[in-house]
Amino acid sequence: MEIEEQSPKENDISKNEMPIDTKATSEGDKKRETSWPSVLFYIHLHTLGFYGLFAVLTSASWLTIIFTFILTALGILGATAGAHRLWAHGAYNATTSLKVFLMLCQTLVGQGSIYNWVRLHRLHHEKFGQPEDPYYSNRDFLRAHVYAQVLSRTADQEALLAKIDMSDMEEDKVVMFQKRFYWILFVVLHVLLPINTPLADFGETLGNSIFVSFSLRYMIVSNICWLINSCHFIWGLDKNFRPADSNSVFFITKTYWPQYHYMLPNDYQCGEFGNYGVGFTTSMIRVFAALDLATDLKTITCAAVRNGLTESVDTGNSVVDCIQKHAKMEMEAVPTNHYLNREKFM
Repeated sequence: MEIEEQSPKENDISKNEMPIDTKATSEGDKKRETSWPSVLFYIHLHTLGFYGLFAVLTSASWLTIIFTFILTALGILGATAGAHRLWAHGAYNATTSLKVFLMLCQTLVGQGSIYNWVRLHRLHHEKFGQPEDPYYSNRDFLRAHVYAQVLSRTADQEALLAKIDMSDMEEDKVVMFQKRFYWILFVVLHVLLPINTPLADFGETLGNSIFVSFSLRYMIVSNICWLINSCHFIWGLDKNFRPADSNSVFFITKTYWPQYHYMLPNDYQCGEFGNYGVGFTTSMIRVFAALDLATDLKTITCAAVRNGLTESVDTGNSVVDCIQKHAKMEMEAVPTNHYLNREKFM
């Protein structure tokens, strides 16, 4: 069972169960044409990337491997802490210097500008579990993870994208700077930097520079970033759980983060990769906060979740609205540096 965001009119927790309309899905799939240039591009990328893995094991220098690892980690950070949690969901606020750093990191990913990435991800949340979702599949993980990347968008999806509220992005000078100069930044940071640095500074061969620092890194980062939209198939709720059990489990324990994230997406602690509050990105956001680069870290205490669920049952109001109401009251009562003592305040 997959769970989507509740609308304000939904009062019963069990209504979160996502209906599957096979006919609608089939019709939606027919409308989306395969982009064969994208298919060929990703086939070549993964072929070269796997050869790069072979080069890591046989001929690449340690400096090249370490450099590739650093660029990969920075790209993941730019996508998760930057595009996803900061810009798409506003899970925390960042100083201009941190925004510039995360923008440069996100450019390393090579998946388009922050503006376009956020717009697609917001549509993903708005239409989660529906054929209009750009990453939708009611079949399996691979269709959501891989197949969605090589499909063109329908006219309906383009119309929905045009209606996504992007006013906050348009007021962000860092985002709009990257959007304006994206292709220049892309060539310099995503292509030239990874290839030229090992070649010029580490005495690496041109082949290893291309296959390891560029292709292998690009393949790894792309797949990890795709997981942001597809990993609910892996770390979602057990489809055999009863609705009453499944909803209470993920709300109270926050164990099954995807369902929790799709209903309450502004929590900075939600991990993209099957964890809550202990992952690399979440830890880095706390480091940024400790350095006064990130502020207003939004999260939801367990007490707020319990009180919100109780109020929803007693009043019949929306679960999400009730939890957000109590979350706001709880966050006003905890110190701003609550992230330094999670055991006490969360």
